[in-house]
Amino acid sequence: MNETTGDTTVDTTGTLDEALQRLHASGPERLGRLTNHAPMAVEALAAHGQAGAVHRWLDLYAPKLEEFPAAVEPVTEANWPSALGDPRRAADWIAYFRREIGEQPWRDVLALWWPRLLPGLYGGATHPVIRVGHAVRTLGEGGATEPRLAELAHGLGYWAARHHPVTGLSLLPGARGAADALDAVPPIADRADGGYPARLARVEALPVWAASVDAPEEARRRLTELVRAATHRYATHGHGDETMLVHAATAPNAVLRALPALPRALWVPSLRAAWTASAAVTAMYAPDEPVAYEPVGDLDAEEVFARALAHGDEHVIKFADTALDVSDERALAAALRAVELSVPLG
Repeated sequence: MNETTGDTTVDTTGTLDEALQRLHASGPERLGRLTNHAPMAVEALAAHGQAGAVHRWLDLYAPKLEEFPAAVEPVTEANWPSALGDPRRAADWIAYFRREIGEQPWRDVLALWWPRLLPGLYGGATHPVIRVGHAVRTLGEGGATEPRLAELAHGLGYWAARHHPVTGLSLLPGARGAADALDAVPPIADRADGGYPARLARVEALPVWAASVDAPEEARRRLTELVRAATHRYATHGHGDETMLVHAATAPNAVLRALPALPRALWVPSLRAAWTASAAVTAMYAPDEPVAYEPVGDLDAEEVFARALAHGDEHVIKFADTALDVSDERALAAALRAVELSVPLG
């Protein structure tokens, strides 16, 4: 049985917890660079009333999973700065956060580490913060079960291991609205060359947006605006890179989902980091020209998410999850555009 809370569904069947326990035997990455998306995707499925499909989807995704990595050296209060941003220490970081969350309220741990990790939000192609955002949502809506607490520890540990700041950016004239600010983002040089880390190193200048915001509620409003604008933009620009451009929306949405669990003093810096992430992804992958998008017609949100599930690609599912948070016609069209552009799972 599931219970609906707001726009999402609380899984009371235990299926999500079972899936998370199954996944915690796997590492946060595969092939040394690609993210394990399964914990995020199964949380999105459960959140939209599709808990019954979780294990079937996992069976299809299972070939992409790798064993949990070996530990190197325990992370402690004394040595954590030297371990920050070292992907070899992923197991050490996850073990550290499992200990911390086992001994303290999870919101206290999150509040302490969020400002430490926020400057490095850009590592791992923003997947670590996205995983944390999914974990925070399910803890807030479904209760602090052991698998969900462990999932937060895995997400925070992955973020710490892939912590990667972006520094030295030149500030360009911006725009009043998020949509216009994203349109003003200049492309990096040699967009056809290199993967995410190489491209990120070539991001040198981004427009100013929302820099004058200093009130928590205004930060949340602007962050909501950014998620909407980036989601809408995928409908016309997703062909630039059908996979990577979803993160221009899903990364700031992960931050937005975490805000209610964070001290209000952290909301403004969270907005600024989320903007930099969304703008940087846009600089790295946006196409030269937009295309027209097709309206969704008579399809409703539930039908759009069902199409994403039938397609199966993990990025398509996670982007549809964000599109349903926005939940207007253009956002749903963007979700269908991701279905159209992406390669199905399996």
